[in-house]
Amino acid sequence: MRDPDEDLLVRIGAGDAGAAASLVRRHLSRILALSRRMLSDPSEAEDVSQEVFLKVWRQAPVWRPGQAKFETWIYRVALNLCLDRLRRRRRTVGEPPSDLVDPAASATRPMEDAERRARVQAALDRLPERQRAALVLCYFDECSNIEASRHLGVSVEALESLLARARRGLKRELAAERGELMGALDGD
Repeated sequence: MRDPDEDLLVRIGAGDAGAAASLVRRHLSRILALSRRMLSDPSEAEDVSQEVFLKVWRQAPVWRPGQAKFETWIYRVALNLCLDRLRRRRRTVGEPPSDLVDPAASATRPMEDAERRARVQAALDRLPERQRAALVLCYFDECSNIEASRHLGVSVEALESLLARARRGLKRELAAERGELMGALDGD
């Protein structure tokens, strides 16, 4: 099966800025969404997305068709950049946590929905990176298990194991948070 991005990559490799713009339009929204979910920071997600497409621009001249599907490669690059940033965050001591609520959220949205999303995002942020990546790819980006396993560079069985552990961890995190909230309410 021919890679639908192959022609654009050849043109980008030859310096065609229009082809680069087409490729960005085609993939930016998904790369940006993946990065936002992984990093919980819109600004950092935009930085990662820019880095991804800079790598595409630099790698296009040496791209070898048939070795990997471009979409698989670009997701892998985005995930690696996100994981690198998450590791650097962990090493940085005393850094304040990023905002968990989308600053662009409409004031007319029900407060409960915003709080629920923030709780889920906070619980997702506490998961190990690879488990978080598996959940984001399969549930938010709606990748099939085969696609997600390729993006993560693992077997389908390993992906399913990551998903099972991630779902248990997310459930545990949300249950613990709910218990803390109920305990605080009982103390009033």
